[in-house]
Amino acid sequence: MLRDFSAQSLFMGALIAFVGFASSFAVVLHGLTGVGASEAQAASGLMALSISMGLCAIVISAVTRLPVSIAWSTPGAALLASSGTVEGGFNAAVGAFLVCGLLIIVAGLWKPLGRMVSSIPPALANAMLAGVLLSLCFAPVKAVAFNPLLGLPIVLAWAVVGSINRLYAVPAALLTFGLVIALGVEMPEGALAGLSAALVPRIEFVPPAFDAAAMVSIALPLFIVTMASQNIPGIAVLKVNDYHPDPGPLFATTGLFSMLSAPFGGHAVNLAAITAAMCAGSDSHPDRTRRYWSAINAGIAYIILGLLAGVVTTFVSLAPPVLIQAVAGLALIGAFSSSAMAAFKEAETREAAAITFLVTASGVSFAGVSGAFWGLVAGGLMLGLARVAKRKA
Repeated sequence: MLRDFSAQSLFMGALIAFVGFASSFAVVLHGLTGVGASEAQAASGLMALSISMGLCAIVISAVTRLPVSIAWSTPGAALLASSGTVEGGFNAAVGAFLVCGLLIIVAGLWKPLGRMVSSIPPALANAMLAGVLLSLCFAPVKAVAFNPLLGLPIVLAWAVVGSINRLYAVPAALLTFGLVIALGVEMPEGALAGLSAALVPRIEFVPPAFDAAAMVSIALPLFIVTMASQNIPGIAVLKVNDYHPDPGPLFATTGLFSMLSAPFGGHAVNLAAITAAMCAGSDSHPDRTRRYWSAINAGIAYIILGLLAGVVTTFVSLAPPVLIQAVAGLALIGAFSSSAMAAFKEAETREAAAITFLVTASGVSFAGVSGAFWGLVAGGLMLGLARVAKRKA
């Protein structure tokens, strides 16, 4: 195994971890605080997720000798940001995270559930995701309106660098965000001391609470979004690069590591899609049998970044919340555009997709259950009615 290690895979692994962490950690923090996490709990969740997905990548890639890239559920974090705090607070959200992880395990081991998830019309799944992402994608505009001197440089950095290389657009926005905080935001007294203290990793155990509304509002939509937007596309990317693993054990393993991170604030880890292409492609290594080391090296780098989560969270907290929300929104624009395009592509399902999108994007909760769930239900009913009418015609 060690003979397959290479400097190229080391560089690619470090790049994968940097891109994966930098491009979406803001979304994760926003999502966790959105369902009631304190700053310390959000930092703990970010740490737990990063360490968990690093260990998961190392274990899976070392055992299978395949370049299986692991990530946290970015669409899932976006879903949390739009869900709001449920009854029972963050403890109930953690209970929902545990149930979501269990569902992912069951989907991997019990094929009927996996087939059920796969049978959800892609148009509705994409419409739900687009509806979840819409409000977050407004954040860059709101940041510019809040303070052009602070918000505009972040947006311009993303746009200019993205026009050259889309891969580095969000890291460039994040770097600009750091400069804006350092140069444009007045630091409170003791800020540097707080950053120094945050260098010591601190884990927060959150006792889970199991609430029916949280299961329907968080666990079920989080499971669907993670499976439909991350796990299934992750397998597709591997197949495109001529790797053909059995999906079930991979899903089950990510579900297990999701459950391990949940009591410490982590929502879900899953197969990666974007960084999976970096891992499995020829840039990882010319010899396809040695590319798995890129995933292992990325896992090691994720663990290191996870241990610095406290510093990251403390630094981010120094800025107005709308600025980090702007970075999160910029990171999700690509996902929003691709999901919206996929949702409204087919004329036959377009109306049902529109219903799903509008109900989800409204952000309205009914009976304590978030709009994401009701959007999927409403779209499903609309699609069912259309199909019944078509048969009778």
